[in-house]
Amino acid sequence: MKIIQAFIGEDKKWNYLQEKKVLRNPLVLVFGNRYLLEKEEIITEIRKEFPYEHLVFGSSSGEIMGGNVNDNSVTITAIDFDKSSFIVQTENVLEHNKNANELGEVLYDKIPKAGLKHLFVLSEGSYVNGSSLIKGLETKIEDSISITGGMCGDDARFEKTIASYKENPKEGEVILIGFYGETLDISFASFGGWIPFGPERIITKSEGNILYEIDGQPALNLYKNYLGEKANELPQASLLYPLNVTPEGKKEPVVRTILGIDNENQSMILAGDVPKGSFVQLMMASVDGIADGALKAAEIAMKERKELPQVAILVSCIGRKLVMNQRVEEEIEQVQEIIGNDVAVTGFYSYGEMAPFNGETSCELHNQTMTLTLISE
Repeated sequence: MKIIQAFIGEDKKWNYLQEKKVLRNPLVLVFGNRYLLEKEEIITEIRKEFPYEHLVFGSSSGEIMGGNVNDNSVTITAIDFDKSSFIVQTENVLEHNKNANELGEVLYDKIPKAGLKHLFVLSEGSYVNGSSLIKGLETKIEDSISITGGMCGDDARFEKTIASYKENPKEGEVILIGFYGETLDISFASFGGWIPFGPERIITKSEGNILYEIDGQPALNLYKNYLGEKANELPQASLLYPLNVTPEGKKEPVVRTILGIDNENQSMILAGDVPKGSFVQLMMASVDGIADGALKAAEIAMKERKELPQVAILVSCIGRKLVMNQRVEEEIEQVQEIIGNDVAVTGFYSYGEMAPFNGETSCELHNQTMTLTLISE
Protein backbone atom coordinates (compact mmCIF):
# COMPACT_ATOMS: atom_id res chain seq x y z
CA MET A 1 0.00 0.00 0.00
CA LYS A 2 1.32 3.42 -0.98
CA ILE A 3 -0.12 6.54 0.63
CA ILE A 4 0.30 10.22 -0.19
CA GLN A 5 -1.21 12.94 1.99
CA ALA A 6 -1.38 16.67 1.39
CA PHE A 7 -3.49 19.68 2.26
CA ILE A 8 -4.29 23.00 0.63
CA GLY A 9 -5.83 26.24 1.88
CA GLU A 10 -7.20 29.39 0.33
CA ASP A 11 -3.65 30.39 -0.62
CA LYS A 12 -3.56 27.37 -2.97
CA LYS A 13 -0.20 26.27 -1.56
CA TRP A 14 0.34 22.53 -1.22
CA ASN A 15 1.75 20.96 1.94
CA TYR A 16 2.78 17.29 1.72
CA LEU A 17 3.13 14.84 4.62
CA GLN A 18 4.98 12.27 2.50
CA GLU A 19 7.21 12.52 -0.54
CA LYS A 20 5.15 13.26 -3.64
CA LYS A 21 5.11 10.37 -6.12
CA VAL A 22 3.05 8.99 -8.98
CA LEU A 23 0.45 6.37 -8.01
CA ARG A 24 -1.28 3.78 -10.20
CA ASN A 25 -5.00 3.81 -9.42
CA PRO A 26 -5.57 5.21 -5.93
CA LEU A 27 -8.66 5.88 -3.89
CA VAL A 28 -8.41 9.62 -3.21
CA LEU A 29 -10.28 10.87 -0.11
CA VAL A 30 -10.85 14.64 -0.14
CA PHE A 31 -12.25 16.21 3.04
CA GLY A 32 -12.60 19.96 3.28
CA ASN A 33 -14.26 23.15 4.34
CA ARG A 34 -17.52 23.51 2.42
CA TYR A 35 -16.76 27.04 1.20
CA LEU A 36 -13.46 25.86 -0.31
CA LEU A 37 -15.04 22.80 -1.94
CA GLU A 38 -17.53 25.14 -3.63
CA LYS A 39 -14.72 27.11 -5.28
CA GLU A 40 -14.07 25.98 -8.85
CA GLU A 41 -10.45 27.10 -8.72
CA ILE A 42 -9.76 24.92 -5.64
CA ILE A 43 -11.32 21.84 -7.25
CA THR A 44 -9.35 22.50 -10.44
CA GLU A 45 -6.14 22.74 -8.40
CA ILE A 46 -6.92 19.43 -6.63
CA ARG A 47 -7.59 17.64 -9.93
CA LYS A 48 -4.37 19.05 -11.38
CA GLU A 49 -2.29 17.93 -8.37
CA PHE A 50 -4.05 14.54 -8.08
CA PRO A 51 -4.93 13.60 -11.70
CA TYR A 52 -6.66 10.34 -10.78
CA GLU A 53 -10.07 8.86 -11.51
CA HIS A 54 -11.42 7.89 -8.09
CA LEU A 55 -11.79 11.17 -6.19
CA VAL A 56 -14.28 11.13 -3.30
CA PHE A 57 -15.21 14.56 -1.89
CA GLY A 58 -16.92 15.40 1.41
CA SER A 59 -17.44 18.66 3.32
CA SER A 60 -16.41 18.75 6.95
CA SER A 61 -16.64 20.56 10.27
CA GLY A 62 -12.86 20.34 10.60
CA GLU A 63 -10.22 18.35 8.75
CA ILE A 64 -8.04 15.69 10.39
CA MET A 65 -4.60 15.01 8.92
CA GLY A 66 -1.69 13.45 10.72
CA GLY A 67 -1.86 14.69 14.30
CA ASN A 68 -3.49 17.99 13.35
CA VAL A 69 -7.01 19.35 13.11
CA ASN A 70 -7.39 22.07 10.46
CA ASP A 71 -10.12 24.54 9.65
CA ASN A 72 -10.52 26.27 6.30
CA SER A 73 -8.48 23.65 4.47
CA VAL A 74 -8.89 20.72 2.11
CA THR A 75 -7.04 17.49 2.96
CA ILE A 76 -6.23 14.79 0.42
CA THR A 77 -5.28 11.19 1.18
CA ALA A 78 -4.49 9.01 -1.83
CA ILE A 79 -4.39 5.28 -1.05
CA ASP A 80 -2.87 2.99 -3.69
CA PHE A 81 -3.60 -0.64 -2.76
CA ASP A 82 -1.08 -3.36 -3.69
CA LYS A 83 -3.23 -6.49 -3.35
CA SER A 84 -6.73 -5.18 -2.63
CA SER A 85 -9.34 -3.30 -4.62
CA PHE A 86 -12.30 -1.00 -4.16
CA ILE A 87 -15.51 -0.05 -5.97
CA VAL A 88 -17.38 3.21 -5.43
CA GLN A 89 -21.10 3.81 -6.04
CA THR A 90 -23.32 6.84 -5.40
CA GLU A 91 -26.96 7.85 -5.12
CA ASN A 92 -28.56 11.24 -4.48
CA VAL A 93 -31.16 11.48 -1.72
CA LEU A 94 -32.93 14.36 -3.49
CA GLU A 95 -33.71 11.95 -6.33
CA HIS A 96 -35.32 9.61 -3.76
CA ASN A 97 -37.59 12.29 -2.24
CA LYS A 98 -35.24 12.33 0.77
CA ASN A 99 -36.12 8.68 1.52
CA ALA A 100 -32.81 7.51 2.99
CA ASN A 101 -34.02 3.94 3.57
CA GLU A 102 -34.89 3.51 -0.09
CA LEU A 103 -31.60 5.10 -1.12
CA GLY A 104 -29.66 2.72 1.11
CA GLU A 105 -31.30 -0.34 -0.46
CA VAL A 106 -30.63 0.90 -4.00
CA LEU A 107 -27.04 1.82 -3.16
CA TYR A 108 -26.25 -1.56 -1.60
CA ASP A 109 -27.71 -3.37 -4.63
CA LYS A 110 -25.23 -1.52 -6.87
CA ILE A 111 -22.18 -2.84 -5.00
CA PRO A 112 -20.74 -6.19 -6.27
CA LYS A 113 -20.93 -8.77 -3.46
CA ALA A 114 -18.25 -11.29 -4.49
CA GLY A 115 -15.25 -10.86 -2.22
CA LEU A 116 -16.74 -7.83 -0.44
CA LYS A 117 -14.93 -7.26 2.86
CA HIS A 118 -16.14 -3.90 4.20
CA LEU A 119 -18.29 -0.88 3.32
CA PHE A 120 -17.42 2.73 4.07
CA VAL A 121 -20.17 5.37 3.82
CA LEU A 122 -19.64 9.06 3.18
CA SER A 123 -23.08 10.67 3.32
CA GLU A 124 -24.22 14.23 2.94
CA GLY A 125 -25.41 15.46 6.35
CA SER A 126 -28.27 17.85 5.66
CA TYR A 127 -31.14 15.76 4.27
CA VAL A 128 -30.28 12.17 5.16
CA ASN A 129 -31.61 10.47 8.29
CA GLY A 130 -28.53 8.42 9.11
CA SER A 131 -30.46 5.71 10.94
CA SER A 132 -32.73 5.15 7.94
CA LEU A 133 -29.78 5.08 5.57
CA ILE A 134 -28.13 2.32 7.61
CA LYS A 135 -31.39 0.32 7.74
CA GLY A 136 -31.62 0.51 3.96
CA LEU A 137 -28.02 -0.56 3.47
CA GLU A 138 -28.45 -3.51 5.85
CA THR A 139 -31.77 -4.78 4.44
CA LYS A 140 -30.04 -7.48 2.38
CA ILE A 141 -26.54 -7.38 3.84
CA GLU A 142 -24.59 -10.48 4.85
CA ASP A 143 -23.68 -10.73 8.54
CA SER A 144 -19.98 -10.83 7.75
CA ILE A 145 -19.98 -7.42 6.02
CA SER A 146 -19.34 -4.47 8.34
CA ILE A 147 -20.16 -0.80 7.73
CA THR A 148 -18.41 2.31 9.00
CA GLY A 149 -18.41 5.92 7.89
CA GLY A 150 -19.80 9.33 8.62
CA MET A 151 -22.05 12.19 7.63
CA CYS A 152 -20.53 15.30 6.12
CA GLY A 153 -20.33 18.52 8.10
CA ASP A 154 -20.50 22.26 7.58
CA ASP A 155 -18.62 23.59 10.62
CA ALA A 156 -21.29 24.63 13.17
CA ARG A 157 -23.32 26.49 10.53
CA PHE A 158 -25.74 23.66 9.56
CA GLU A 159 -26.49 25.46 6.30
CA LYS A 160 -25.71 22.69 3.82
CA THR A 161 -23.28 19.83 3.23
CA ILE A 162 -21.81 18.60 -0.03
CA ALA A 163 -20.20 15.40 -1.31
CA SER A 164 -19.46 13.62 -4.58
CA TYR A 165 -17.56 10.93 -6.43
CA LYS A 166 -15.62 12.02 -9.54
CA GLU A 167 -17.95 15.01 -10.03
CA ASN A 168 -17.61 18.36 -8.30
CA PRO A 169 -19.15 18.32 -4.79
CA LYS A 170 -22.92 18.88 -4.62
CA GLU A 171 -25.88 18.56 -2.27
CA GLY A 172 -27.66 15.28 -1.53
CA GLU A 173 -24.91 12.82 -2.50
CA VAL A 174 -24.30 9.58 -0.61
CA ILE A 175 -21.14 7.63 -1.49
CA LEU A 176 -20.58 3.95 -0.73
CA ILE A 177 -17.07 2.48 -1.00
CA GLY A 178 -16.74 -1.30 -1.12
CA PHE A 179 -13.37 -2.80 -0.14
CA TYR A 180 -12.27 -6.19 -1.53
CA GLY A 181 -9.30 -8.49 -0.92
CA GLU A 182 -8.29 -11.59 1.03
CA THR A 183 -5.29 -9.84 2.60
CA LEU A 184 -7.27 -6.77 3.60
CA ASP A 185 -7.50 -6.24 7.38
CA ILE A 186 -10.09 -3.70 8.47
CA SER A 187 -11.00 -3.05 12.10
CA PHE A 188 -13.13 -0.33 13.65
CA ALA A 189 -14.54 1.11 16.85
CA SER A 190 -16.65 3.95 18.17
CA PHE A 191 -16.61 5.49 21.63
CA GLY A 192 -17.88 8.72 23.19
CA GLY A 193 -16.80 9.70 26.66
CA TRP A 194 -19.91 11.80 27.40
CA ILE A 195 -21.71 11.50 30.75
CA PRO A 196 -25.51 11.19 31.20
CA PHE A 197 -27.05 13.45 33.86
CA GLY A 198 -30.48 14.27 35.21
CA PRO A 199 -33.49 11.93 35.43
CA GLU A 200 -34.07 9.19 32.89
CA ARG A 201 -37.30 9.93 31.01
CA ILE A 202 -39.36 8.21 28.30
CA ILE A 203 -40.03 9.37 24.75
CA THR A 204 -43.82 9.44 24.44
CA LYS A 205 -44.19 10.87 20.92
CA SER A 206 -41.79 10.79 17.98
CA GLU A 207 -41.68 10.18 14.26
CA GLY A 208 -38.41 8.96 12.77
CA ASN A 209 -35.81 11.49 13.84
CA ILE A 210 -38.32 14.10 15.05
CA LEU A 211 -38.87 14.19 18.80
CA TYR A 212 -42.22 15.67 19.92
CA GLU A 213 -42.82 14.62 23.52
CA ILE A 214 -40.87 13.37 26.54
CA ASP A 215 -42.91 12.11 29.50
CA GLY A 216 -45.98 13.55 27.81
CA GLN A 217 -44.50 17.06 27.75
CA PRO A 218 -43.43 19.07 24.68
CA ALA A 219 -39.85 17.96 24.08
CA LEU A 220 -38.39 21.35 23.16
CA ASN A 221 -39.94 23.10 26.14
CA LEU A 222 -38.55 20.46 28.52
CA TYR A 223 -35.14 20.67 26.90
CA LYS A 224 -35.07 24.46 27.16
CA ASN A 225 -35.90 24.25 30.86
CA TYR A 226 -32.79 22.11 31.35
CA LEU A 227 -30.59 24.48 29.37
CA GLY A 228 -31.69 27.61 31.22
CA GLU A 229 -29.96 30.70 29.82
CA LYS A 230 -28.16 28.59 27.20
CA ALA A 231 -31.55 27.99 25.53
CA ASN A 232 -31.06 31.39 23.87
CA GLU A 233 -28.10 29.88 21.99
CA LEU A 234 -30.09 27.07 20.35
CA PRO A 235 -29.62 25.15 18.11
CA GLN A 236 -25.81 25.52 18.47
CA ALA A 237 -25.98 25.00 22.25
CA SER A 238 -27.57 21.59 21.70
CA LEU A 239 -24.23 20.30 20.36
CA LEU A 240 -22.90 20.58 23.90
CA TYR A 241 -25.90 18.80 25.46
CA PRO A 242 -26.95 15.82 23.32
CA LEU A 243 -29.42 13.11 24.28
CA ASN A 244 -28.60 9.59 25.48
CA VAL A 245 -31.25 7.34 23.89
CA THR A 246 -31.86 3.67 24.74
CA PRO A 247 -34.52 2.15 22.43
CA GLU A 248 -36.82 -0.55 23.78
CA GLY A 249 -35.17 -3.97 23.60
CA LYS A 250 -31.67 -2.53 23.15
CA LYS A 251 -28.89 -2.87 25.71
CA GLU A 252 -26.60 -0.18 24.35
CA PRO A 253 -27.69 3.48 24.24
CA VAL A 254 -26.92 5.74 21.30
CA VAL A 255 -26.13 9.44 21.52
CA ARG A 256 -28.27 11.76 19.46
CA THR A 257 -27.27 15.29 18.47
CA ILE A 258 -30.04 17.86 17.99
CA LEU A 259 -29.66 19.33 14.50
CA GLY A 260 -32.62 21.71 14.54
CA ILE A 261 -35.59 22.94 16.54
CA ASP A 262 -39.18 23.80 15.66
CA ASN A 263 -40.57 26.38 18.07
CA GLU A 264 -44.03 26.25 16.52
CA ASN A 265 -44.75 22.62 17.45
CA GLN A 266 -42.14 22.39 20.23
CA SER A 267 -40.22 19.58 18.53
CA MET A 268 -36.55 18.78 17.90
CA ILE A 269 -34.93 17.29 14.80
CA LEU A 270 -32.17 14.84 15.64
CA ALA A 271 -29.38 13.28 13.57
CA GLY A 272 -30.96 9.81 13.81
CA ASP A 273 -34.10 7.97 14.88
CA VAL A 274 -35.49 8.41 18.41
CA PRO A 275 -38.14 5.67 18.72
CA LYS A 276 -41.21 6.09 20.92
CA GLY A 277 -40.80 4.20 24.20
CA SER A 278 -37.05 4.82 24.34
CA PHE A 279 -35.41 5.94 27.57
CA VAL A 280 -33.71 9.32 27.25
CA GLN A 281 -31.29 11.42 29.32
CA LEU A 282 -29.33 14.60 28.78
CA MET A 283 -25.55 14.36 28.41
CA MET A 284 -22.58 16.59 29.09
CA ALA A 285 -18.84 16.25 28.63
CA SER A 286 -15.42 17.36 29.78
CA VAL A 287 -12.29 17.74 27.66
CA ASP A 288 -10.57 14.95 29.57
CA GLY A 289 -13.59 12.66 29.19
CA ILE A 290 -13.69 13.16 25.43
CA ALA A 291 -9.95 12.60 25.02
CA ASP A 292 -10.22 9.42 27.10
CA GLY A 293 -13.11 8.28 24.89
CA ALA A 294 -10.90 8.63 21.81
CA LEU A 295 -8.22 6.53 23.49
CA LYS A 296 -10.77 3.81 24.34
CA ALA A 297 -12.00 3.77 20.73
CA ALA A 298 -8.42 3.24 19.53
CA GLU A 299 -7.84 0.44 22.04
CA ILE A 300 -10.99 -1.37 20.89
CA ALA A 301 -10.09 -0.98 17.20
CA MET A 302 -6.59 -2.35 17.76
CA LYS A 303 -7.61 -5.26 19.99
CA GLU A 304 -8.28 -7.93 17.35
CA ARG A 305 -5.93 -6.73 14.62
CA LYS A 306 -3.54 -9.21 12.99
CA GLU A 307 -1.38 -6.52 11.38
CA LEU A 308 -0.56 -2.96 12.31
CA PRO A 309 -2.77 -0.48 10.43
CA GLN A 310 -1.36 1.48 7.50
CA VAL A 311 -4.12 4.07 7.28
CA ALA A 312 -6.67 5.30 9.83
CA ILE A 313 -9.86 7.13 8.87
CA LEU A 314 -11.12 9.11 11.87
CA VAL A 315 -14.66 10.47 12.00
CA SER A 316 -15.31 12.57 15.09
CA CYS A 317 -18.35 14.70 15.96
CA ILE A 318 -18.54 18.48 15.66
CA GLY A 319 -19.90 18.54 19.23
CA ARG A 320 -16.64 17.06 20.53
CA LYS A 321 -14.66 19.70 18.65
CA LEU A 322 -16.74 22.51 20.18
CA VAL A 323 -16.23 21.18 23.71
CA MET A 324 -12.49 20.64 23.29
CA ASN A 325 -11.93 23.95 21.49
CA GLN A 326 -8.18 24.75 21.49
CA ARG A 327 -7.40 21.30 22.91
CA VAL A 328 -9.15 19.42 20.11
CA GLU A 329 -5.93 17.82 18.82
CA GLU A 330 -5.58 15.97 22.12
CA GLU A 331 -8.10 13.36 21.02
CA ILE A 332 -6.12 12.76 17.82
CA GLU A 333 -2.94 12.42 19.88
CA GLN A 334 -4.67 9.85 22.11
CA VAL A 335 -5.57 7.79 19.06
CA GLN A 336 -2.02 8.00 17.69
CA GLU A 337 -0.63 6.89 21.05
CA ILE A 338 -2.45 3.58 20.62
CA ILE A 339 -2.29 2.96 16.85
CA GLY A 340 1.27 4.28 16.37
CA ASN A 341 2.73 7.43 14.87
CA ASP A 342 3.67 5.74 11.59
CA VAL A 343 0.04 5.25 10.58
CA ALA A 344 -1.32 7.68 7.96
CA VAL A 345 -4.18 9.47 9.73
CA THR A 346 -6.98 11.21 7.85
CA GLY A 347 -10.61 12.06 8.57
CA PHE A 348 -13.05 14.81 9.41
CA TYR A 349 -15.42 16.25 12.00
CA SER A 350 -18.95 15.21 11.19
CA TYR A 351 -22.69 15.49 11.79
CA GLY A 352 -22.90 11.75 12.55
CA GLU A 353 -20.66 8.69 12.81
CA MET A 354 -21.38 5.15 11.64
CA ALA A 355 -19.99 1.95 13.15
CA PRO A 356 -21.14 -1.21 14.93
CA PHE A 357 -21.02 -1.39 18.70
CA ASN A 358 -17.99 -3.21 20.10
CA GLY A 359 -18.26 -6.93 19.33
CA GLU A 360 -21.23 -6.56 16.96
CA THR A 361 -21.52 -6.47 13.16
CA SER A 362 -24.74 -4.49 12.61
CA CYS A 363 -24.04 -0.79 12.14
CA GLU A 364 -25.46 2.05 14.24
CA LEU A 365 -25.60 5.79 13.77
CA HIS A 366 -23.70 7.54 16.55
CA ASN A 367 -23.30 11.16 17.56
CA GLN A 368 -20.61 12.70 19.74
CA THR A 369 -18.23 9.76 19.26
CA MET A 370 -14.76 9.17 17.90
CA THR A 371 -15.12 6.49 15.22
CA LEU A 372 -12.10 4.79 13.68
CA THR A 373 -11.68 2.65 10.58
CA LEU A 374 -8.21 1.07 10.50
CA ILE A 375 -6.98 -0.44 7.21
CA SER A 376 -3.98 -2.54 6.21
CA GLU A 377 -3.21 -5.20 3.61
